[in-house]
Order: sequence, then structure tokens, then C-alpha cells
Amino acid sequence: MLFTRKAAAVWLSLALKRVLTAQTPLSSHTPSSFDPEIESDLGQWNLDEGPTVNATGHLVFETANSLLQHWANTRHRIGHTMVPATIPVGTVLYHGALTSPHLPTALDWVAVEPEHSTFFCRGTNETGCWLLTLTVTRPMKVLYFDGNSAAKLPEGTMDTQDLVAWSEMKPERVWNEKQRIKDMCKWGEKYGVNGFVRMEMNFEIVICNFTSHMEVVSLLKLESTRISAHPLDPPEDPDTTRHVFELMHSASWRENYPGETRIMLDYSGLVSFYDTALVPSLVPRRAGLDRWDHRVAGISPEDIERVRDRLAQALTRPPSTTSGIDWKTVLRVVVDRYASRLEFIQHLLNLTLDDGSIFDHARQIQRQLRNVLLPYTVFAALPPSTSVAANATNSWAAPVFRECAVSHTASIASRGTTLTPSEHLLLQAVRETTHEICRVVTKMWASGMNLGVDAFYPPEQRPEVGHIDTLMGEWKEDVTQLISWLDWSVWVKCRPACGMEEMCYLPTWPFGFVRTPGAPLQAQWDSGSLWPDPDKGEWKRPQPKCIRRREPYGF
Repeated sequence: MLFTRKAAAVWLSLALKRVLTAQTPLSSHTPSSFDPEIESDLGQWNLDEGPTVNATGHLVFETANSLLQHWANTRHRIGHTMVPATIPVGTVLYHGALTSPHLPTALDWVAVEPEHSTFFCRGTNETGCWLLTLTVTRPMKVLYFDGNSAAKLPEGTMDTQDLVAWSEMKPERVWNEKQRIKDMCKWGEKYGVNGFVRMEMNFEIVICNFTSHMEVVSLLKLESTRISAHPLDPPEDPDTTRHVFELMHSASWRENYPGETRIMLDYSGLVSFYDTALVPSLVPRRAGLDRWDHRVAGISPEDIERVRDRLAQALTRPPSTTSGIDWKTVLRVVVDRYASRLEFIQHLLNLTLDDGSIFDHARQIQRQLRNVLLPYTVFAALPPSTSVAANATNSWAAPVFRECAVSHTASIASRGTTLTPSEHLLLQAVRETTHEICRVVTKMWASGMNLGVDAFYPPEQRPEVGHIDTLMGEWKEDVTQLISWLDWSVWVKCRPACGMEEMCYLPTWPFGFVRTPGAPLQAQWDSGSLWPDPDKGEWKRPQPKCIRRREPYGF
């Protein structure tokens, strides 16, 4: 639509101000806006071309962004990522002694929170139980498995560990922890790995050698927190139930970003089963499946060897050979920039409107879209008043799309060969993710400009209500598909928010997912217990819900 003379005058005034306030560049680096190679390639920035059906960049992005966060890894239990990590000096860890007040001499577990460790203390009210507190005396090299990787479920939670221990998945050994850990420790010994980080109800570390990196802080005899003999038995009394809740409460402290900060991940050595170049055999296995159903099972022997080789390289690479880029922050900056804004735009599009308010409401949403794109609305990007074809394809907005999409990665990409293979994967993941976000948002903004709902450039005549309604429908579909494709766990929350006496909770193994070793998988449930109804499918697709923070508890 044609702009009024007043709008043109405003535009020229803004242009003059920009020219007058222009500053000398800080360096001789040529901005991407004026890079001839990129400038001549605007045809590639097609606002109507979405990601390919087998794209995994957004999956690499979200799994990497969610590492060591309890919420996301409870929601998607089957892990697809392995990352070298370090436990820093001075870190305090806990071990609930199962039998006697002694430092373990064999392979065993430690927890990052005492509530988790005391859950495994064996003892009655008469005998009490023992809690061993340890501190790390020198940096401890470990390997982290993402997902709910300590959950004993045959659906795939142990797949990545099986590949490390045995070079193949062995679901029949899902409960054979001693052999799995023994063989993983044997494999890790040649790389200096002394432990494996996993997530059960909370994060735990399997320790290969208790005497090499830790010393005892205290060994205390505590009152018993349990009546039943086995830690996975259903709670039998109110006090045990309270302890179960406090265990989950302590896990909630690490639910979201920054997650578990006592474990320092080396993103430059990240290995992902969503890496289609490294693991091409899983691409057809995932075809048509929701992320809930993605498995590592079905990987080819050749891909297994490539994964193990890549992991060995990551564990032996000197730190000086990495780029030094803080990938955790790079990923989080993208989430911070777009998550709340996309969620708010979706909220506005879900409101019920009448014909009298729809124009003003469309303008409000257009302003929100402009907020997202503010740093990227380059001077030259305006819809032409003469070209019908340009308006139909929104090709005039390509410079905005491009500037938005490359803003987080252009400087990293220029580092080239200093990036490790894992960093190249992360770079591509950020590129693919921001590319799609910026494509959709720019397309929505450009459509609003064309129709005439942008307050900065008012049309000569207000658009018809039917046209605005069609635009709003298209916007709603675009943002819904984008949020579904990104599938960020930051959007998964209790709605409405929980009250002061409640906590938002995702069904967490083993509560409601317990089975006896060797017996068929079954959930233990009855209407009067803590356990969720297995028929509701919470074990496969956990949904958030509010639970009580005081008696009577319920999960």
C-alpha cells in the first residue's frame, strides 16, 4: 500500500538524523550489510522457505542449551549428548552408605545434594544410617550423559552409556548397573576419566576411584529417613513421603538455566547423536517421529565407531586447541532474546477480538514484531510502492532477515579453523535456529507492513477487517509452528502458576515408574498412593502440574 506524504516526510527526517549521527567505525572490519559477497546473495534469504524435514540444528541447539538442567532432561528422558566435564576443586559431594561407615573401595555413586544421598541410606529407626561427605581435592575429569540417564527404563535412557561400555545397546542389562559402570570405568581409564555424570531424581556422579580425587570431610551417623528396606520401594509413612518430596524439591533448584553449576562442561568436546554428519544412520530412524520417541537404538556399527572415535579425540585434546568461546552463553543469549517475546506474541494472537478492536490489536502485535527486529531493520528495507511482485514475496525485507539471522554467528564463523568439530556443530545449530526464528518473524513483520498495520508507515486507507483477520490467522499459524519446531523447555510451565504452597513438577523417575528387576515393566499405582496413574501416559510425555509443598503430599 502507498504511504502518505506525511509518512514519507517522517522517513526522510529519520534518514537525515541517522546520517548526521553516524560515527566512525571502531575497526576496519566490514559489516555484513556492506559485504559484497553477502549483499549479492540476497536471493538466498527466502522468507517462504522453511527448514528441511530432517533438519536437526534446532535439536542440537535445545539439547546443548539444556545440559545439566533438571526440567528439560526430565521432559525428554532419552539422552542424545555426551560431554567431557570437570568437577572443580572444593566441590562437596555426598554418599549415603548402604551397609557400613566406610569409604567405598569399589565403584560407587555420589550425589550433589545430601537429600538425594540420604535417600539411599540403609537403616531403621533403631540403627540410623551413615552419610559420607567428601570434597574434591584436584580437578576430576568426568563424562556427562544428558537426559534422565540414570533412570532404569528399557525405552532408551541407558542407550548412550551402553555404547560407551559395550559398543552396542543391551536393554536386557538395564538393571545391571555394576557391570555397566565397571566397563565404563575400564574404558575411561585410558583417557583419565574418573567418573560419569548422570541424572536420576537429581544429578549423581559414578566414581571409579574414591581415593584419587577426593578426601573425607565427615562421616556422620544420622537418624534414618526411611522405614522400607529398599530406596525404590513406595513410601510407607508420612515422614518418608516428606523426604521424597524434599528430594524432588532439591532437584528443582537445578531445573532451569544455569542448571547444575558444580559440573563444568567442555562444550568444545560435545558429541551429539543429532549430528547427521557423524551419525547419518539415525536420520531415517527419526523420520516422522516426535522428539519424545527419538532413540539412539538403530544406530549402525560404523556410526558407533565414529562416535567412539570422536569422543576419544574430545577427551584427549589439549585445552589450548579450542577456540575459548563460551558456548553456554552463546546459546542462552539466543533463548533470552526470543523466548519471552515469541511467547507474548503468541498470547496476543490467542486473544478473542471484535471487529472494532482488531485493527488496534494488529498494530500492537506489529509493534512487538518490530521490537524483535529493532537492531536489524536496515535503512534500505522498505516495501516498494510500485512492485507488486516484490510485495507478494516480501523480497524487500531480505536484508532484515539476513542481518537478524547472522547477528549471533558472523564473528564466530570468521574464526574458521580454530573451531573444533563439536564447535562447528554448535555453530551450525545456532545458525539454523536463528535462521528460522528470523525468517518467521521477518515474514510476519513484512506482511504487516504490506497490509498497512505498521504505525510507523500508516496507509492512505485503513485495511479492511477481513484482510486484517486473515493476516492475524496467518500470524498465529506462523508463530505456533515456530514455537512447536523450537520446542524450548523454557516454555513448559504450570499454567496458571503454582501458589506459594505448591511446586511445579514434572513426573520424575522412579516415582510411578518402578519395577522389580527381571519383572515386566509396570507402574505401581493405586488411588491412595504417590504414584501417578500409568494409563495417563505421564511416563512417556511428562506434563507439568502443581503439587503440594506440605502435607498431605502427592505426586
